Amino acid sequence: MSWFESLILGLVQGLTEFLPVSSSAHLRLTAAFSGWEDPGAAFTAITQIGTEAAVLIYFRKDIGRILAAWFRSLFSKAARRDHDARTGWLVIVGSLPIGVLGVTLKDQIEGPFRDLRITATMLIVVGLAIGIADRLAARDETGGRHRVPKQRKSLENLGIRDGLIFGLCQACALIPGVSRSGATISGGLFMGYRREAAARYSFLLAVPAVLASGAFEVKDSVGGGHVSWGPTLFATAIAFASGYAVIAWFMKWISHRSFMPFVWYRVALGVVIVALVSADVLSPHAAEPAS
Repeated sequence: MSWFESLILGLVQGLTEFLPVSSSAHLRLTAAFSGWEDPGAAFTAITQIGTEAAVLIYFRKDIGRILAAWFRSLFSKAARRDHDARTGWLVIVGSLPIGVLGVTLKDQIEGPFRDLRITATMLIVVGLAIGIADRLAARDETGGRHRVPKQRKSLENLGIRDGLIFGLCQACALIPGVSRSGATISGGLFMGYRREAAARYSFLLAVPAVLASGAFEVKDSVGGGHVSWGPTLFATAIAFASGYAVIAWFMKWISHRSFMPFVWYRVALGVVIVALVSADVLSPHAAEPAS
């Protein structure tokens, strides 16, 4: 991997990680359309550490408060009733599905799941699901025609059942094209949560999963010789800087704007990929690394 490739791929990772458009799909497609080799699951996992560092800094006050309350809850039964302590436990609960499936399906994630036909299908299907969830949320918030606005849930309403459902939605993002934020936020909207609440929990839930995945890939890559460390670390730094800017913008956007622009983008991109693959202009295995 060249330094120029790492610059572009780092930007792509940072700009798309927190938007509901699938960063893994965009990394895969950037390589395919540019004629580069697929950066691979290891590159994706390691550069995601950069974007999660942006989450840690942006939500540092929330995370610090949650961690402090969670540690207190280990030794105090009364402290377990604290909302922040409960959030800490629910982040752990919500991280279980992706942890189990990530290990179980590792070979599929790094192989068959990277087929561009699967990526295109997921872009379209999940895009439509996000659109439906967004419309339901908008109807509740405005009341729609002849309806009274419905109060949506905040994170204080989060329980074990909802935490696990959020976690299962996040696990779907193991397939390129799904989008971690898109799956978890739309899942939250379907369960009746406010946009900001679903997005905040989505970002917090991603922290342990992404850091664990990145650490796992670093461990496997050390001495393995299949990661270009200089360009990969450079891309990780670029992903951190661009990712932080995107978080700040996105959290403001979702408080008063619709997800529909992302929906139309996902569907259009998916249709273009299907058309190109069907016309044999683009191979479904384009840019895949040699086995």
